[in-house]
Amino acid sequence: MADEATRRVVSEIPVLKTNAGPRDRELWVQRLKEEYQSLIRYVENNKNSDNDWFRLESNKEGTRWFGKCWYIHDLLKYEFDIEFEIPITYPTTAPEIAVPELDGKTAKMYRGGKICLTDHFKPLWARNVPKFGLAHLMALGLGPWLAVEIPDLIQKGVIQHKEKCNQ
Repeated sequence: MADEATRRVVSEIPVLKTNAGPRDRELWVQRLKEEYQSLIRYVENNKNSDNDWFRLESNKEGTRWFGKCWYIHDLLKYEFDIEFEIPITYPTTAPEIAVPELDGKTAKMYRGGKICLTDHFKPLWARNVPKFGLAHLMALGLGPWLAVEIPDLIQKGVIQHKEKCNQ
């Protein structure tokens, strides 16, 4: 179960109303507007609480998303590229976020660098269709995954800070 801080963060993310995916043409445009509004609010809230940790942008159709996420560990910033595509059955099916440079470095990842969200996130997403969107994916999917996996990968020496690698 989510802790109180997570519940508070998620409660401040606007829920979405339009149940539409990329195949739904006009309704998809409305859904995308809601997605952007929700993401903007989430990023603003994160900045206001000094917890800014990702940037996202999409192609013109809103079907392919890419950007960067970062995790601060021992005052060092670890930055990663992220990418995902909107499934044709969205929002019933959650997108699968990939962190390509971590592909094969942790057991909690599928081929292609897609992070494992099966056990904890996907059942939660399924119970909240169509209210959950991409901001919820970041807050309840990628964020917690990074918080668990990155410190572990650093501690095991699997990933190193870029400045340490350059010395």
